[in-house]
Amino acid sequence: MLVPKLVTTLKTYDRAQFLADLGAGLIVGIVALPLAIAFAIASGVTPDRGLYTAVIAGFLISALGGSRVQIGGPTGAFVVIVYGIVQKYGVDGLMVATLMGGLILIGSGLARLGGAIKFIPFPVVTGFTFAIGLLLVTLQLLDALGLRIEHPPAQFIERVTAYSANLSTANPSAIGLTLFTLLILTLWPRVTRKIPGAFVALIAGTVVVRLLHLPVETIGSRFGEFAMGLPRPSLPLVSLSSMRELVAPAFTIAALGAIESLLSAVVADGMIGGRHRSNMELVAQGVANIVSPVFGGIPATGAIARTATNVKNGGRTPVAGITHAVVLLLIILFFGRWAGLIPLATLAAIVIVAAYHLSDWRVFVSELRAPKSDMLVMVTTGVLTLLVDLPTAVGVGIVLASFLFMNRMAEVTNITMVSRELQDNPRETNDDSGAIYRRRIPKGVEVYEINGPFFFGAAEKFKDTLLEVSRKPKVLIIRMRNVPAIDSTGMHALKDLVRSTKRDGTAIFLSDVHSQPLIALGRSELLDEIGEERMFGSIDEALAAAATLTVPPG
Repeated sequence: MLVPKLVTTLKTYDRAQFLADLGAGLIVGIVALPLAIAFAIASGVTPDRGLYTAVIAGFLISALGGSRVQIGGPTGAFVVIVYGIVQKYGVDGLMVATLMGGLILIGSGLARLGGAIKFIPFPVVTGFTFAIGLLLVTLQLLDALGLRIEHPPAQFIERVTAYSANLSTANPSAIGLTLFTLLILTLWPRVTRKIPGAFVALIAGTVVVRLLHLPVETIGSRFGEFAMGLPRPSLPLVSLSSMRELVAPAFTIAALGAIESLLSAVVADGMIGGRHRSNMELVAQGVANIVSPVFGGIPATGAIARTATNVKNGGRTPVAGITHAVVLLLIILFFGRWAGLIPLATLAAIVIVAAYHLSDWRVFVSELRAPKSDMLVMVTTGVLTLLVDLPTAVGVGIVLASFLFMNRMAEVTNITMVSRELQDNPRETNDDSGAIYRRRIPKGVEVYEINGPFFFGAAEKFKDTLLEVSRKPKVLIIRMRNVPAIDSTGMHALKDLVRSTKRDGTAIFLSDVHSQPLIALGRSELLDEIGEERMFGSIDEALAAAATLTVPPG
């Protein structure tokens, strides 16, 4: 249903909920302030762009979204992606890629693809989120340590190598300020959770630098004067050839935005006992990512940490998210001039803590003890995210997980020679009224039974099992009572069997065929090759027909 949650919730809205949403929005706005600035700087753009994103995208995601409590804005997961795009295509390229990503998100929502998130394997998500958290930490080490590197490399290995080679340039004041900020972020929640620790650390770090005149970089010293208010809307100028190159980054933005926003919405549903509208959420994310770059913003998505803060402080409708955007706008208008005093080491420490929570390392470590196939998928996705890029990592992770799943399904599907088993265990009994041991198998007849989906993963097993036939029976019955589905590869394996047995003078019977395989056979030439007269509804009918071919007359 493509109806924003705001429309639904306002039908039963009252004064008490408005006050609760107002309070939650105020707190979330304060929480979002340092994160929006820090994520923008970490992404390789100016800090004001992070605030523009939090205001514009945050407002639209709440007003149009499919979740009651989702808070949108710049997030840590996007930092690595945005940084790479800016380094390769510039800020204008980022704006165009974000616009294109927004269009893809809207198209995905209108095409009702919101439910597709559940098909992304958990090890894939765990692998790339852990790697993004690690990449985010390495990006912040430059400012956290106060290193003097004019053009730090974008790639993980090269960046770590550059840091190691330039450790002698580290600024003791920046390191001390980073540790001071980390200490506040760690200990402040023990004092109170009503005032966000990130906001306290931001103020404390700025005050310490001013009072002690510490020689550290600030927003003002690196980026100049902080702009007041929102910029005028404008569109970037990019050539058609550049737009073609930006298709892949646009899909990356759209994919990561969809994954993170819908995961955040699912987490929020669990906290409030609600149910989000995934397709409407994708449309809202798309609109936000179209409008945000027009006002100088960067990619945005649902933020799990800010959404959780909203819920814990009483927010229950999109009004809280709208309030958070208004609070940030007022801060820009009336306090923006003071933003230039904020030290970059403090912001780096705030992002490092956010990256720590994003990585969810405990889940990563626990997954290392999971089945080897899942562990392989997770580690492969994480390594590729670190060394190559996110789209490659997610693509390879999903393909690898799919192959491993198919291998498991092939193991589940088994093909057995039940007539031989009867000879080996003539007294074996069970409660299955359809069991072959209850029937008399005529001489010269072999019965094979397929159990499980007969798809390309099981086709080779089918061929291998049939190779066990040392003699050529007069009749070969393939029993398919436990085959719910068959694909073209399974059909091809059957076709090969039919043609080879014809050469050997063996008749092929099929029994107990379910509707999907029966329809598939009917649409192919295979049914004509087998002959409808050799398709039987039960094993009894097939055995009776086989007896007429194997027992001499008289």
